[in-house]
Amino acid sequence: MAPPTAPVVARMQSLVSEWEKHADRKAIFLRCYMMMTTNMLAAIKQQDFNDSAWVNRLLHRFADYYFVALKTYEQTPASAPAVWQLAYNTAKNPQVTSLQHLLLGVNAHINYDLVLTLVDLLKSKWVGLSASQRSRRYEDYCQVNDVIGRTVDTVQDEILEPGMPLMDLIDRLLGPIDEFMISQLITHWRESVWQNAAHLLEIDNAREQARLIGQIEAQALKMGKMITGSIF
Repeated sequence: MAPPTAPVVARMQSLVSEWEKHADRKAIFLRCYMMMTTNMLAAIKQQDFNDSAWVNRLLHRFADYYFVALKTYEQTPASAPAVWQLAYNTAKNPQVTSLQHLLLGVNAHINYDLVLTLVDLLKSKWVGLSASQRSRRYEDYCQVNDVIGRTVDTVQDEILEPGMPLMDLIDRLLGPIDEFMISQLITHWRESVWQNAAHLLEIDNAREQARLIGQIEAQALKMGKMITGSIF
């Protein structure tokens, strides 16, 4: 008997199935995110982290940010975070490649949502954490990069290549190099996210926090615009 599907994955699958019926390209990122979430839940179940309960909370709070941004965009597009507006507006353009759609979603969710997610989970205890405890949180955060690396090849085979025959050629010519480059890009982004979150957690002034969050979103938006106009 197959194990029951986690509610967060079932919610993603429902959206993906509906979007794919209508050729809605928002499904490209969400199918990738669903694969990642499934692999993360398996790693949590296997106790691959120092504190699997904390990583589980991080996973679900992170997903909340995605669903909230989506609901906001669907109800009042101009009220959604600008970086998500860019990703969802671009999803309406069939001339944009699958890889661009994927990276736009990854950019918005990691470079913006993940910063806020980390602050949500750490702000009440950050000051009281010892250097050792902070290090263990960071180790768990970095361990996620290994799960991402294991997911990237499947994402390419099942999501990118069907819509981009050139990706299959690149994969056969370069082997794991292209997957490695995507994984390294995401790892680089996630390292910047941790540094931004740590900076926010050290700031007591609400106005200064808001200024930095605005700056973080502006940087993510700039990256998103680079993706839409890049060589991909």
